[in-house]
Amino acid sequence: MARITVSTTIDASPAAVWAAVEDVGSHVDWMADAEAIRFTSDRTSGVGTTFECDTKVGPLRLTDLMEITRWEPEQAMGVRHVGLVTGEGVFTLSSAGEQSPDRATTRFEWSERLVFPWWMGGPVGGIVGGRIMRLIWKRNLRRLKGIVEGQQG
Repeated sequence: MARITVSTTIDASPAAVWAAVEDVGSHVDWMADAEAIRFTSDRTSGVGTTFECDTKVGPLRLTDLMEITRWEPEQAMGVRHVGLVTGEGVFTLSSAGEQSPDRATTRFEWSERLVFPWWMGGPVGGIVGGRIMRLIWKRNLRRLKGIVEGQQG
């Protein structure tokens, strides 16, 4: 099992950050490892939303099957991975630093607990994969930060 947590501080309010991440389909705009998202449920937001995410990490490609399990606007979005890679993850947003009408910052944390199948190395694959995913997700958060802060300025 891989436990991965990355975070960043974004110069925007939790409402502005949430506005950028609540559209699950747009996650491909800031997640370098997510190539395409296809909804498999009638809904596209909120608890119970299901989707397939074409994921690419180096030469490895897979379709990640996910379900939204937590939806708290401006606070948290949780997912369960039910495909080849299983586990759970959550984005959490919290106020950080000074909060005023002209200055707000948000701490955005992305935490996942993933189990890799035997053919991806099982527990050993989880250790190596976790390190690789941490690097990719740090880059993803830099991209998200750039998008959100660019919309603010």
